[in-house]
Amino acid sequence: MNIIEGNVRATGKKFALVVSRFNSFVVESLVDGALDALERHGEVSEQDITLVRVPGAYELPIAAQRLAQTNKFDAIIALGAVIRGSTPHFDFVAGECNKGLAQVSLQHNIPVAFGVITTDSIEQAIERSGTKAGNKGAEAAITALEMVNVLANIKGIK
Repeated sequence: MNIIEGNVRATGKKFALVVSRFNSFVVESLVDGALDALERHGEVSEQDITLVRVPGAYELPIAAQRLAQTNKFDAIIALGAVIRGSTPHFDFVAGECNKGLAQVSLQHNIPVAFGVITTDSIEQAIERSGTKAGNKGAEAAITALEMVNVLANIKGIK
């Protein structure tokens, strides 16, 4: 049996973080977690990381698509926070963001890690950005690191 897995060390690989400025009080903790994971766990150097800021989560897919089109990155990490309000706006933004990022990944054959937290409350968002529920930005970065290596290992099957 041939088992393919990836580790998280990705020295020399290039990563792009596309980051929503909306709800920045939460998102900046996700960015810190992602950068820490890339550098500590992935051994990715700072010069191999590009950070792109966009207005909100709805704009993440178009920025990720443009980054993917450059063919300069091994993976993209999308970070943002969509917090439910009293209108259905949340459903549209969260759904389109998720769908758009998935399309970018499949169309451009590049891992796009989903580090966009979608919560019912500010308290839940804070929990998922580095307190008792962990840091979803760090988790997205670990996913990106592993997927870069998994895809490289699949490509190397003989």
